Amino acid sequence: MKYVILVSHGHFASGLANALGMLAGDRKDLIACGLEDGKSADQFAIEFGKAIEPITDQDEILMLGDILGGSPLTTAANVISEKGLAAKTRAIGGMNLPLALTALLMKDAMDLDALKESILMEAKEAMKEFAFAASDEDDEEDV
Repeated sequence: MKYVILVSHGHFASGLANALGMLAGDRKDLIACGLEDGKSADQFAIEFGKAIEPITDQDEILMLGDILGGSPLTTAANVISEKGLAAKTRAIGGMNLPLALTALLMKDAMDLDALKESILMEAKEAMKEFAFAASDEDDEEDV
């Protein structure tokens, strides 16, 4: 099985998992774990280790973190390495909803490296300015 794992500071990962559930349904292949305020990286490592217990060396992982180089992502990467799963894991920092949704929906349609490239492209394309139409007040002043 391919898993998508979300890691973050605070409740971002669990909130994103909730939003993904609204869009893609509840999934057993989605794991979310956050480094809560006041907890140490060591405590997070223990919680993360428990969260990934179902994952075996036959599985693959796409791990998404909120900040590249942040404690949640680096700690999770260390736990994954200790479990011997690093070779079957790809990790990306800067997660957002379009990136995570694409990862979850497309993960079984391509290999791990192609998936990584696809979701990076999707995330970049999703980042655009929302342009507001001229307000009604502006239109009335022009009359």
